[in-house]
Amino acid sequence: MPARLYVTSLSTPSKTAGAMLAHKGLRHRRVNLLSGFHPLLVRAAGFPGWTVPALELPDGRQVQGSLAISRALDETIAERPLFPRDPGARRAVEDAERWGHDELQPVPRRIFRRAAVQDPALRRWVAAEVAEVPAPGVAAALTKPLAARLSAKVGDDEALIRSDVERLPALLDRVDELIAAGTIGGSEPNAADFQIFANVRVLLDFKALPSNEHRPAARQARRFFPFWEGDMPRFEIP
Repeated sequence: MPARLYVTSLSTPSKTAGAMLAHKGLRHRRVNLLSGFHPLLVRAAGFPGWTVPALELPDGRQVQGSLAISRALDETIAERPLFPRDPGARRAVEDAERWGHDELQPVPRRIFRRAAVQDPALRRWVAAEVAEVPAPGVAAALTKPLAARLSAKVGDDEALIRSDVERLPALLDRVDELIAAGTIGGSEPNAADFQIFANVRVLLDFKALPSNEHRPAARQARRFFPFWEGDMPRFEIP
């Protein structure tokens, strides 16, 4: 039986998990859940938590979250390891992966969810191009309360989001430093690569932000994630 990976279309951690499964060559079926309703749907699938990505392995084990999935994949498939064997190098990758998960990942999530509340054109794009639902204009109007609920879950205070935007250059500097140190961006992909560069990649589609295409971080993000969700419309950032 192939593995099953439960995701939502706009979830950056879901893209992280999908890229790691592809790197490992694990045959799997992608189950795309409807954003906003995914907590109930993933619980209905038998998982103990409410979040995606959620992976059911061929042996029946269930794992949730990109950090747990990276380790479960290495336990399941020894080839193409996501963590180095050398203890010092492994600690560096684990620290970078954790930083990408805890520090970098919340920034584009908060920015996008706040924008989705404020901008009906962005909600319409999600409905038409990502979810591919009929009558996307109607869906955009009806889903504003859902967008507000999702935004509130991650913190939608404008002062917090302005702080996120202000510290983005420093966060991307840190990514460039990790590349220069050889922790990420090398010839052999690791778990931190997939964790960090997925979040850099989505930031490149935020057209209201200053361009970061000159950075090593941007080049590596496009290397690891050459395809992304369509052409995201420009939206205002607080």
